[in-house]
Amino acid sequence: MFGHRISTAESVKSHIPFSVILKDPKEENLEKFYETFHGGNISIQYLITVDVVRGYLHKSLSATTEFIVESEKDNLPQKPVSPETVIFYITQDTQKHALLPELKSGGFRVTGKICTQCSLVDPLVGELTVEKSAIPIQSTDIHLLRVESILIGDRISTESTLMQTTQIADGDVCRGLTLPIYIILPRLLTCPTIFAGPFSIEFKVSIVITFLLDQSKKHKKVADPKAPKSWVAMESVPLELVRTM
Repeated sequence: MFGHRISTAESVKSHIPFSVILKDPKEENLEKFYETFHGGNISIQYLITVDVVRGYLHKSLSATTEFIVESEKDNLPQKPVSPETVIFYITQDTQKHALLPELKSGGFRVTGKICTQCSLVDPLVGELTVEKSAIPIQSTDIHLLRVESILIGDRISTESTLMQTTQIADGDVCRGLTLPIYIILPRLLTCPTIFAGPFSIEFKVSIVITFLLDQSKKHKKVADPKAPKSWVAMESVPLELVRTM
């Protein structure tokens, strides 16, 4: 007869509370903590690393995790009663790039309004109306872009990248019908607008109208704000993001 001796050890969890003072109100001239931001060329991250040294015969343990930093409530402005808005017009005459002859001859007019200052905790709102268009519309979209600028020597390098696309309408829409604009801002991809000397983080919104033409059917939908297509009309406005109570 053979016997087996089995020994078991229960895992024990120890919770050790800790806290870190990021800013002591008694001290002055401390470096400012900017809010967490994940961009293309600029990232603002705060990481905490925990090391557990377990002795000579055991491998040490280490883990790193990111924590989110937001502005202090005491320094935040009160929530604005009415966000700042701007009225926009999109016609064949307002376009800075070349349009197809069909769009120029037929003509179109899209009007509306959208926020240019928005709280990070609120949606980006506005409205849009297609007053006239001789060519059917394929899609109506809102592009949210970030504008990152970095000081390199004696020059400033600026790059705009698309963060989020929200479709307002799929296909052609009734003329004169007001379409609501309601966009939830992505948390980790946005932060309050920053102008910090060696770098800046800004945002803008593009209203993009894609027309249903033979050229648009042959190509996939392109969401590149740097290369507008001849069957696309757009209008861009700056967007200031703020943190409020």
